[in-house]
Amino acid sequence: MNQVVESVDAEEFPADVNSLWRYSLLLPVTSPSFVLSLGEGWTPLVLTRRLGTYYGLRVLRVKDESRNPTLSFKDRGLCVAISKHTELGATAFTLPSAGNAAVSTSAYSAVGGVPAFIFMPEDTPQSFFQDCQMYGAITTSNPGTISDSAALMRKSKESWTDLSTTKEPYRVEGKKTLAFEIAEQMGWSVPDAIVCPTGGGTALIGIWKGLDELEAIGLIGTERPRLYAAQSGGCAPVVRAFEMGADTVEPWKNGETKAYGLRVPSPFAGRLIMRALYRSGGGAVAVAEHEIAATVNLAAKLEGLDICPEAAVGLAGLSNLIESGQVDYDEDVVVLNTGSGVKYRQI
Repeated sequence: MNQVVESVDAEEFPADVNSLWRYSLLLPVTSPSFVLSLGEGWTPLVLTRRLGTYYGLRVLRVKDESRNPTLSFKDRGLCVAISKHTELGATAFTLPSAGNAAVSTSAYSAVGGVPAFIFMPEDTPQSFFQDCQMYGAITTSNPGTISDSAALMRKSKESWTDLSTTKEPYRVEGKKTLAFEIAEQMGWSVPDAIVCPTGGGTALIGIWKGLDELEAIGLIGTERPRLYAAQSGGCAPVVRAFEMGADTVEPWKNGETKAYGLRVPSPFAGRLIMRALYRSGGGAVAVAEHEIAATVNLAAKLEGLDICPEAAVGLAGLSNLIESGQVDYDEDVVVLNTGSGVKYRQI
C-alpha cells in the first residue's frame, strides 16, 4: 500500500472514465491491454425522496447496480477477476452460481474469447440459463442449492480457473470499487450505514477493504459506516452467526428463498464476513420471505426503481433495523440494489 499512498490522489481518477476502471491505479490488472470492459461500474447513487420518507429516514440512498452491463453488481468482481486471470494466462473459467454471477462470467469470458463452464441449481429462473447460453457458455444444472452446484463443479476435475466467490482474490478487488464510488459520489465522505443483501459476502468484504484503502491514501479519515448484512429468514446463516456472537458461519440446512442470490447456505468467507460486521459496529438482519415481493413493488411505486428480490431483502431489512433502533431516523443510509428485477419476472 505504501506505493499507492505515494502515487494516487483524487485528481488522478480520470473524470472522463465512467466505469470502475477510473480507479485502475488501485486495481490489480497491470497491462491495459488485458482490461475486459463492457462499461461496468460508476452506477448512480440515487437519493430517494418518497422511499426515504416512507421509512422515516433523513437520507436514504440506493446504489443502483442494475445499471451494470449484465444488470447486476456481479459485473464489478467478475470483470476484474477475468481480466486479471486472463493476464495471468487462464484459458477457461468456471463457477457455481445462483444466476447473476453466471451471466456476468459468461459475458466477460466472451469478451476475452475464452470458454466458460457454468453450474446452477435447476430451479434457477430459466432466463439466467438462456443468457449464459446466448454468450456461449456451457451450462449444467443440478438439484439443490449453489453448494450442490459447487460440489458438482469440483467433480469435473477440469483445468478450468475457478471463480467461486472468495476462492480467488480478484472478485473482491472489483467489489471494493463500490466503496470508492460511494465515497466519491458523497464528496469523499461516508454514510452512517450501508445495508448489503448478503449471500457469499463479497460486497461486504470488498466495501470494507475499499474503505481501508481510501483511508490509506488520505481520501477519507478513520470514520466508517456500519455494515449490515441482510438475509431472508429462509436462509440466514450470517444472521444466526451474528446473533450467536460467532466468528465463523455454520452451514444452514435446507435453505430456501426466492431471493436466489442469497440462497448460499454455507458462505466460504464466513470469517471475513463476520469480521467486517464486527469491526464496523454493524450487524445482521433477517426478513420474512413474504416481505420480498411487497418491497419490490414498494420501491417501484414510490421511487421508480426496478429492484431485484435480493435488494428487496436489503430494504425490508433496513425497515427492521429502524424499528429495532439499530438505525436512527436521523442517519444517512445506503442500500445496495444488487441487480435488476427483470430477469425474475421471466420465470
